Amino acid sequence: MSRLWSAGLAAASALLLVPGVAVAAPSAGGAPAKVDPVSWTPCNPDPSKPDPGIYDCATYPVPLDYAKPNGEKIGIAMLRRRASDPANRIGSLFLNPGGPGGSGYLWATTTRFQKKVQERFDLVGFDPRGVARSNPLRCFTTNEESDALWARATGVPVTADEVRDTMAANRDYAAACGKNAGPLIKHMSTINVVRDLDRMRQAVGDAQLTFAGFSYGTLIGSTYANMYPSKVRAVIVDGNVDPQLRLANGLEYDRQRADGFEISLDAFLERCAEVGAPRCAFGEGDTRARFDAIRDHLRTNPVTLPSGSVVTLSTFTSQVANALYAQSRLAPLAKSLKDLDTAINAQGARSLTAGQASTGDADQLAVLAPAALREAPAETPYTSDDSYYGVNCQDKPYPPAPQLFPLLARAWEHESPTFGRYQAFDAPPCATWPAPALTSERYSGPWNKKTANPVMVIGNLYDPATQYKFAQRMQRELGNAVLVTVDSIEHCAIGRSAALNTLVTDYLVDRTPPAPGQTLKPDLDPFPAV
Repeated sequence: MSRLWSAGLAAASALLLVPGVAVAAPSAGGAPAKVDPVSWTPCNPDPSKPDPGIYDCATYPVPLDYAKPNGEKIGIAMLRRRASDPANRIGSLFLNPGGPGGSGYLWATTTRFQKKVQERFDLVGFDPRGVARSNPLRCFTTNEESDALWARATGVPVTADEVRDTMAANRDYAAACGKNAGPLIKHMSTINVVRDLDRMRQAVGDAQLTFAGFSYGTLIGSTYANMYPSKVRAVIVDGNVDPQLRLANGLEYDRQRADGFEISLDAFLERCAEVGAPRCAFGEGDTRARFDAIRDHLRTNPVTLPSGSVVTLSTFTSQVANALYAQSRLAPLAKSLKDLDTAINAQGARSLTAGQASTGDADQLAVLAPAALREAPAETPYTSDDSYYGVNCQDKPYPPAPQLFPLLARAWEHESPTFGRYQAFDAPPCATWPAPALTSERYSGPWNKKTANPVMVIGNLYDPATQYKFAQRMQRELGNAVLVTVDSIEHCAIGRSAALNTLVTDYLVDRTPPAPGQTLKPDLDPFPAV
């Protein structure tokens, strides 16, 4: 019955999307824009350490509004790690870590790639428009304003009061963005990020693009491949979105995203049970039943730990989701779950025995996980940016009906008991966003343009944030792509498997696409033998 209810709500919300028609991107043909070269200046990305002498930085001007190419400009912050073998330099490898809203500037310093890639390419990190150092999109004037608004919201609201206050805070947030963000809020869609990227490609002197995009960065890569198919030298997309679904129906995309987190959680609990304790601290007994009991307890009863910190359903869910992003966090998550289970059982017994007194690992579950990496220096009274919603609300169409979200939360949590409600309350600001997808210019397809060279698609079998089905769909939707699979519980895979990194190097350096149908193993065991 819950699935039928959810399907009915999805159909109703889809009808609300019909009147608004997303504007597809114009053809990338025609006379190319004349661009100036990047003016690089030597810099040290980490002033707290000696300057290695291999980095340059720049702020590259691009049009705020591409309909007015000679009008107002905004600056894109770029950082370059110069190729260590300049005599055999191929070109530039542009990098984007995802988000949306993730700062890519310091990704020029990444060690995820093999030495040969660093020898043959300049690694170029950049903050997309509206992010961190690149004219950050800001919905508040002070941190105090932001803190006061979000203090009214609950990450995973359950009670009627929590839902009401959270929805009101989200509505006021969208209003604050309309008031404070300025004209940039109308030009945050991925189509504009891709136009910026193509200008940067030309500005560094590359005839074709070499790019690696992670998570949301896969939407940048796939959009570029379809707007500028003849300009694709080598494009890697790792931790993939489903571009067709994401740009067609934001709610259905989010529902399937919640399902991806559940699949990843199931794999974690199953593998924990397989290896057992002590390799996995939470490995005793029925791991699924124990986890569900913790979650269900927290719906109505926050847990005060011996340290005085309090675990709520919101902090618990955000930390579990955060841990599933990386195999290195799974063993610590197991310890935290074990200690929280101990604390809950001890509260039921009204005392802790000597053997139960240590519940310190559970403290990690008492704080909200950070939403995104913010690397920009604090230069204003409001030190964050609001690019996450700036991009999502302009790319992903949502019905302008805030009242739908609490109803969907009830339906989704029946399908995805840990992450359904959590995901349903991620997007309410988009229902009243001042520059929504339904009335904004954005690229919504086609996705099957034949690129000059194949695109390399990478997907983890148990990726939480972008489930494996999304990688499979990405490969099918693109006009010229090969999928490589990694058997891992993690979000994104480059740098986590030596076998994969060899394929990545061959593809980037020699443009040798990987053989299709490969499933690789990660280098590390999340629960190594004691």
